[in-house]
Amino acid sequence: MTLPFFPFQTLDWTTIESETHSGTTGVATWKVFIMNETRIRLVEYSANYSADHWCSKGHIIYCIEGEMQTTLAEGRNYVLKAGMNYFVGDGNEAHRSESKCGCKLFIVD
Repeated sequence: MTLPFFPFQTLDWTTIESETHSGTTGVATWKVFIMNETRIRLVEYSANYSADHWCSKGHIIYCIEGEMQTTLAEGRNYVLKAGMNYFVGDGNEAHRSESKCGCKLFIVD
């Protein structure tokens, strides 16, 4: 990832409006900040959330609280718990996530 020039700034997430995205089950609530071509998100998955699609977008994800499971299209499964990250590049392994008890994520893509 290349972060193009931008000035130093702070962000108060309480000033960002939420967007709700339905999964196959549950909902994902996003707060999104776009800086040049970089999307920065604070995302909360409800309990029993299951994504409704396979994703091939690259992400850097940090789990702030809770836990989620990510399944790769070829079958491998990974659990991301609070304090853990995962990284995947654009066009690499397609992945889909779910959370039984809910989680809060910080995502850069």
